[in-house]
Amino acid sequence: MASISLKNVVKRYGSGKSAVQVLHGVNAEITDHEFIVIVGPSGCGKSTLLRMVAGLEEVSDGTISIGDRVVNDLEPAKRDIAMVFQNYALYPHMSVFENMAYGLKIAKVPVDEIKARVDKAAKILELGHLLERKPRALSGGQRQRVAMGRAIVRQPSVFLFDEPLSNLDAKLRAQTRLEIQKLHRELGITSLFVTHDQVEAMTLAQRMMVMNGGNMEQFGTPEEVYHTPASTFVASFIGSPPMNLLKNAPGGKAGAIMGIRPEHLDVAHEGWEIQVETVELLGAERLIYGRLAGEQLIVRIEEGRHSPAPDEKIFVKPREDRLHWFNAETGKRI
Repeated sequence: MASISLKNVVKRYGSGKSAVQVLHGVNAEITDHEFIVIVGPSGCGKSTLLRMVAGLEEVSDGTISIGDRVVNDLEPAKRDIAMVFQNYALYPHMSVFENMAYGLKIAKVPVDEIKARVDKAAKILELGHLLERKPRALSGGQRQRVAMGRAIVRQPSVFLFDEPLSNLDAKLRAQTRLEIQKLHRELGITSLFVTHDQVEAMTLAQRMMVMNGGNMEQFGTPEEVYHTPASTFVASFIGSPPMNLLKNAPGGKAGAIMGIRPEHLDVAHEGWEIQVETVELLGAERLIYGRLAGEQLIVRIEEGRHSPAPDEKIFVKPREDRLHWFNAETGKRI
């Protein structure tokens, strides 16, 4: 197991004036045993960064260290990492056991040790009864567990996950998230997990790296990122529904954007008057969408509270201790 250090990591494609830079100096120190999630929208550079750690992309500038070794010029096989991809990449003609054992067989690990490692991984992932099956006889979730098992048996210092849950339906994604959490608790291997799904990021991360346009906008615990977002981008990307960002809110500051989470607005007898546009039922809660001074405002209310009708006018009060302020020009937290 090992720490990971990213120091001013830059990635550009091409050279000279035609060069396109996609990562703009990423810095992060990841400690041994940590589970880090890299999250952001498509094209933000998160998968590129992961591939650079893996050795599948060259580093244009800066350094990447795994443990006490700078790995910029090391081949992937020499970095002591194991990667789990979105595409499971299982060999269809091999059994589950053979798929999990294949890398060890190529590395000429003794047969008895291969069996011991595969059996241990199969027990952790509850695959013991499936070892003789071929991938075509497995569900999507089972195939993903086999892919994780193949990584586990290598006993790497670092796990790298590149959107491994994207091909699963919602129920299986939730189940597999729990399995990944359990796996990390049992093995404690330093892990980087890339996703565009902020729910995955919030539920899996010990700390999360929020990427935007090749820049790291914020690096912190899910609680820090959710409750004290570093920018309007983070505030709008993390949270479902996202934070309300208002330029014309009553009591606002000149040159500043006010932020308030939907759950920190209370329906009241006085306060901000909004006109309800629609109400969304989400089981134990409802989301009220309305307009305030021409801007959309979302209010979250719990089950059992009176639900207003479309076109109805209601008053809401923001909780003063839950207001956030951002620079209107830079988008950065004030």
